[in-house]
Amino acid sequence: MKGAVLYGPGDVRFEELDDPKILKPTDAIIQIVAACVCGSDLWDYRGINPVTQPTPMGHEYCGIVEEVGSAVKSVKPGQFVIGSFFASDNTCAICHDGYQSSCVHREFVGGAQATRLRVPLADGTLVATPDLPPDDLIPSLLTLSDVMGTGWFAADAANVKPGKTVVVVGDGAVGLCAVIAAKQMGAERIIIMSRNPARQKLAREFGATDIVPDRGDEGVARIKDLTDGLGAHSVLECVGTQEAMMQAIRSARPGGYVSYVGVPHGVELDGQELFFAHVHLHGGPAPVRRFLPEMIDLVWNRKINPGKVFDLRLPLDQVAEGYRAMSERRAIKALLIP
Repeated sequence: MKGAVLYGPGDVRFEELDDPKILKPTDAIIQIVAACVCGSDLWDYRGINPVTQPTPMGHEYCGIVEEVGSAVKSVKPGQFVIGSFFASDNTCAICHDGYQSSCVHREFVGGAQATRLRVPLADGTLVATPDLPPDDLIPSLLTLSDVMGTGWFAADAANVKPGKTVVVVGDGAVGLCAVIAAKQMGAERIIIMSRNPARQKLAREFGATDIVPDRGDEGVARIKDLTDGLGAHSVLECVGTQEAMMQAIRSARPGGYVSYVGVPHGVELDGQELFFAHVHLHGGPAPVRRFLPEMIDLVWNRKINPGKVFDLRLPLDQVAEGYRAMSERRAIKALLIP
């Protein structure tokens, strides 16, 4: 088969790879129907995360089951499935508590920017759609593998409730999907912090009520102005930088909730400031598997359309252009079709 391999900063190649095989009875092999480039992939692409050897890329996927191991019972060949970027057994005590991305047997699922993929712990990781989906639903179903699932976790972890005010820090695909999730959870006011007109427009379409282009202290001051000087009930940090995290914490009211789902780079918290902020902090790698059945139902019944975050569609063999476009902020998110 062929797939994307990162050799170093800015160096993505589409090349021949070994075909995936069943290695354990709990494995499944799927034919990729759609994959994409994730914002977190850019940390490696830009050299912020060191790449020490050629690395197959991609962790967002949906496709058709080709083969299953002898122990797999919940999915079968021919089904269209979606899975998380972390494989989980979905049976351990941590999974039962809803944190499948910290499953005691978790495995990272990588190499999805390819034509085929081995998925470990298939029973606990993959969820099948009711039937083979129409083509126009595939982009939205693909988002459930990560960005929509992560945006949903951002809203869940920040305790978004009906009638409350929510701030979303970050206008990438995860932040935009977090707007969808906050809207679904009944937030009355959804403020997104964004300077990009195209992203602002999509955020409005997804349910944002206010746009704040300011950052840092000015951004916090603007949030306070919009919330009678109090701050928001829920703030969703969807970037992973020091500035974004501090902006999120300072934008929350005392007793408010701050979620953080952006992969952190260089984030350090001041204990005294955190102590007096009086906010709840919760986040981490999204337990996508917890939310997959509900999200699939919403997409299947056309109640949400997160696939609109894909503003660039490319054949898989042009994956390098997808990375370039996202790194240069010419695209929100690149959809890859084998």
